[in-house]
Amino acid sequence: MTTPSAPPATGVRTPWEALPHPVRTAVTDVLGGGPVVHAQTQPGGFSPGVAARLRTADGRRAFVKAVSADTNPDSPAMHRAEARNTAALPPGVPAPRLLGTYDDGTWVVLVLTDVDGHQPHVPWREPELRRVLDAVERLGRTLTPSPVAAPPVAEALGEAFGGWRRLADRPEHELRGRLDDRTLAELPRLARLAADGAEAAAGDTLAHADLRADNMLLTADGEVVFVDWPHAVRATPWFDLLTMLPSVGAQGGPDPDEVFRAHPLGRAADPAGATATLAALTGFFIEQSLLPAPPGLPTLRPFQRAQGEAGLAWLRRRLAPGPA
Repeated sequence: MTTPSAPPATGVRTPWEALPHPVRTAVTDVLGGGPVVHAQTQPGGFSPGVAARLRTADGRRAFVKAVSADTNPDSPAMHRAEARNTAALPPGVPAPRLLGTYDDGTWVVLVLTDVDGHQPHVPWREPELRRVLDAVERLGRTLTPSPVAAPPVAEALGEAFGGWRRLADRPEHELRGRLDDRTLAELPRLARLAADGAEAAAGDTLAHADLRADNMLLTADGEVVFVDWPHAVRATPWFDLLTMLPSVGAQGGPDPDEVFRAHPLGRAADPAGATATLAALTGFFIEQSLLPAPPGLPTLRPFQRAQGEAGLAWLRRRLAPGPA
């Protein structure tokens, strides 16, 4: 295990009590009309707005996510996508169930089952990571073929995965001081490696596509529940494993390359395809980390930078001369 380099995944939370009265009324209607007597805001995760566990006077419980376009202009669309994806997940998938939604064009609210669990400890602990890695393998098997009409990975992420190409096309003086000299010199090669990254990940497994410690809950009965599904795509079975491991490396976990090669999904991956997808993923993280912080998400860019650097170190290890 290593020292974490990523900052905490945090968005600017709005308390339940600050929601407009019609929004809170809509939530209580979903829960049977009883008044909310306890609301606990949840830390962790990049969604701005409300993220709270609720309990009503008659003992009903739920987890509520709510965001306004005034808080972050992109988040309502993500909440709508999450509602569609979550509602379509079959019962056997370890994910919260969607109880109801509210959407007035400005506020978008998801009412979900409340999962009694905790996020993995950061820095990662070996038993918890082993438990999560086993669950990721089961998730890939459960979601093949995809039970949801999610977009193919190349359609959803083809443009996002062009980060190295766009950086390589920029004048070097714009990037000097923002990227180290080695990365600047490697930009053309990285762009070539990443060119086929989205296509290399094509498949018919439903991938969560945003697995991190703050998007999973460990329950007392040994289950791992995967939350926050707005980015789901159809991809290869190893896509979730590969895209998760840079965050594991950045949050104090073991060497991503060793984990990937030892994991059943990683062992089954085409080595060249996995390398191309990893190159594309790191280009996404590095390019995004150079942008201004989105409203309500103060730690997103440093977190992406840490993921990008962990992924780039992993990529260089895969490209180094020596035995595969």
